[in-house]
Amino acid sequence: MTAFGDDPFAAAVKPLVDAMGGEMLPPDQAGTDDVVLAWEGEDVMAVRLPQLADSLDHILLALERKRGRPLAELDRKAKQEVVRILEARGAFAVRHGVETVASALGVSRFTVYNYLNRENAAKGE
Repeated sequence: MTAFGDDPFAAAVKPLVDAMGGEMLPPDQAGTDDVVLAWEGEDVMAVRLPQLADSLDHILLALERKRGRPLAELDRKAKQEVVRILEARGAFAVRHGVETVASALGVSRFTVYNYLNRENAAKGE
């Protein structure tokens, strides 16, 4: 598995860390920005969280894997759904988020903004 061997706590946390694009480290290697996780009073591991821009790339790759093909090959309705998911996850708060998403979807920034505006209009905002 990792340096954590068969540790059940590490095995339980690993899917979450992987989904976030984080990295599991021994607790003694934790930096000031890392999150140290303890179990039953003992530090078990540290989690190094990704930079926000790296998280967006990780989310886009996960969405591609889930759909089984590049996001640019999706139809318009599926691309709109991807934009809704990304908006809910805060993707557009990241610097250059719209540009990154537009590139992944194979559309223009204008199209991404249209998808966002359409979604917000449907919510009555």
